[in-house]
Amino acid sequence: MGSFAGHVVPGTLFLVVGVWHIWCSVVRYAGDPSSFRVRVWNPVPGFNEKLKYLELYVISVGAFIDMCIELLYSTHLKFFVNGVLNPHHMNDFEHGGMLLMFFVFSIVALLSEKTSFLPLPEGALCLISAAAFCAEYLLFFFHSTTHQGLEGHYHLLLVLLVALCIISIVAGALMPTSFPADICSGIAITLQGLWFYQTAFTLYGPSMPAGCKLEENEISCSSHDHEVHGQLLANVQMFGLVFLVLAGVVGSYIFADKRSGKDEFGVIHMKPLDGFREEL
Repeated sequence: MGSFAGHVVPGTLFLVVGVWHIWCSVVRYAGDPSSFRVRVWNPVPGFNEKLKYLELYVISVGAFIDMCIELLYSTHLKFFVNGVLNPHHMNDFEHGGMLLMFFVFSIVALLSEKTSFLPLPEGALCLISAAAFCAEYLLFFFHSTTHQGLEGHYHLLLVLLVALCIISIVAGALMPTSFPADICSGIAITLQGLWFYQTAFTLYGPSMPAGCKLEENEISCSSHDHEVHGQLLANVQMFGLVFLVLAGVVGSYIFADKRSGKDEFGVIHMKPLDGFREEL
């Protein structure tokens, strides 16, 4: 069973990283489509060397803090009971393991970018990132089967978003010049963050569907019709978030395209090559 804060904290992390990824991907492609390359993380331009890696710092610090909340605060340091893992906090251990994967990715990326100790190509970093999302996929896939009813449906929709992250990141590793793969991973990460927020406000906040309630750490609905209504409402919420993100992507691309130095037809004027000029 989750909580409001337990969904808002990772939701904020995914949302910030996802929106930043979308913006950087759009700006890089609008500026020069021919030189576009997939990036699993994006540096902050115009700052000193330390702030250049701000995205990786956000991922590492955010994952570490959330991991400490899951493993230290939520468990109250009661890791073992009668010589075995505390059965009352297995959910916290699962989430802690997932967050550890994202923390490892950020540390590996920092080592690869800032030192010569572990130089890795961008494709390898993409696959490490995909491995972290695979850990998240497995976690929420089994949550969607063990958490029945309305809560299970929200987890199932989250699983689909995580799967989209994995597919798009792996596609970016295989096709390093693909703008669709790069922008798709940013969209999927952003939708993840928004869906964590939506889940927090719906299941653990003021937006619980009519006929359903949170009681004794379980979400139950008074009838099958109320449960189906809640699931249909979740689908509508997902459609709305997808539309919102796609509208944001289109708007950001239009803005970036107008600032990229192209003419009214969206074409970058280039001088013809000498050989081509002679043929003319």
